[in-house]
Amino acid sequence: MVIILLVIGLFLGLGVVLFNGKGSFLIAGFNTMPSEEKEKYDVIALCKFVGKMMFALAFSMFFWFLSEAYDSQLLFYIGLILFLALVAFMLIFINTRDRFKK
Repeated sequence: MVIILLVIGLFLGLGVVLFNGKGSFLIAGFNTMPSEEKEKYDVIALCKFVGKMMFALAFSMFFWFLSEAYDSQLLFYIGLILFLALVAFMLIFINTRDRFKK
């Protein structure tokens, strides 16, 4: 139960950093791009979006904590489905169209 809370805290902390437009080096794939490729992207918008997603993922993980606290498998499955749906949405949203290009 403590580990779940630590992971939620980590996601919330990363969400705050990214939502403030900082920490683009934490975004996988973006940090490995060459500098001239990075200049084509709106870094602040990308960071804000990923930060919002980190908050949403932390919220879905909160259901995992509640499932442990109330000993309810239903809450775990709700959190898991929400988590997977958010990850799928995030991957599709970021990789379709040039949403974050300048």
